[in-house]
Amino acid sequence: MRTTELAVDLFGDDYVRDPHPTLRALRERSAAHHDPTTGLWLVSRHADVREVLLDAETYHPDNALTAVTPLPIRALRVLARAGFALPPTLANNGTPTHPGLRRLVTRFFTARRVAEAVPLVERLADEHVAVAEAELAATGRTDLVAAVARDLPCRLLLAMLGLPDVDVPTLKGWSTASLELFWGNPGPDRQEELARSAGEFHRWLADQVRAARPDGEDLFSALVAHRRPDGEPLDVDEAVGVCYFLLIAGQETTTQLLSTALRRLVARPELWRRLADDAELTAACVEEILRHEPPLPTWRRVAARPARLGGVDLPGGAHLLLMLNSANTDPDAYAEPERFCPGRAEGRRHLAFGLGRHLCLGAELARTEAAVVLRTAAARLPDVRLVEADPPMLDLLSFRAPLRVLVARD
Repeated sequence: MRTTELAVDLFGDDYVRDPHPTLRALRERSAAHHDPTTGLWLVSRHADVREVLLDAETYHPDNALTAVTPLPIRALRVLARAGFALPPTLANNGTPTHPGLRRLVTRFFTARRVAEAVPLVERLADEHVAVAEAELAATGRTDLVAAVARDLPCRLLLAMLGLPDVDVPTLKGWSTASLELFWGNPGPDRQEELARSAGEFHRWLADQVRAARPDGEDLFSALVAHRRPDGEPLDVDEAVGVCYFLLIAGQETTTQLLSTALRRLVARPELWRRLADDAELTAACVEEILRHEPPLPTWRRVAARPARLGGVDLPGGAHLLLMLNSANTDPDAYAEPERFCPGRAEGRRHLAFGLGRHLCLGAELARTEAAVVLRTAAARLPDVRLVEADPPMLDLLSFRAPLRVLVARD
């Protein structure tokens, strides 16, 4: 069968709920399968995804934040009225400004800062798990996404960036709208609505940047003080571009990691009850969730010139979708790849955090946060069981996770 005959619906219910049959078919057929619906070349094998991520000269990140569903004129007008612009900054930046901006943001996520944040993570975990306990006592059930996973990563990220006064529900509303606008498949009416929210977020960020002073210790101040390689300061749009993606992906991906981990581990009661007293096991479970069901199942690159990948000729300008979830379950890279096996020898070879120049800056914070939250939840909720085995899912191109994890006490 030619690869062009393989039907792939990246937003279809069957794929969202269980992508692995499609991923197996993709790996078996070709290193890069062209999807006519999205125009993307789907790269599914571990070795090929690694090659793309590590070859920054051939494969550029310019399309990382491009809306996968083209925006209609009326949505573009809404964004234009808001002054919305996302110039190359972090995830979509292959220019000489990237290393300096990356170093700026890295200062907020050093190993020392992550270690110093553990008491805060423990306090937040206690607070949020207490909400779940109270709901269980009052109603007999609780949603672990709403109680634990949804807001906790946002509160922690704001503290790490020195931005403690931001209204969390408002920021979460802005960030989830932006995820759907740029990585979802909404219709024109919905796109216009989402564009209004994205525009509000952009305007708010621009106001914060304009009000910041270079002698502060928060993210906005650091951006105002920063200088490009030519010695010039960032303009407002450049500074906002850094903040926009960082304040979205920096906490939404951890929400999705926690949501998936809670769903999968509560469903394994013999494992769940061991987490509270076994930090090594908990860390291994986090790693295996990242491998098997990464919060970012895909990411994008564009071929800067004609290239040959795994025997497939790609035209210059080809837009690639790197199937991280497929690479992480490739039998050429992992033994029994679809089996959940915490502590597997090759466990940290996964690509959930990317690789190379754009390796996720918050990877260790996410690992630490997830482990603390899981241990806390397992200690205080050892006897919960899943009420809903097949919950609704977040069905975006590059962001997938259960939207709720309903549990009750045994």
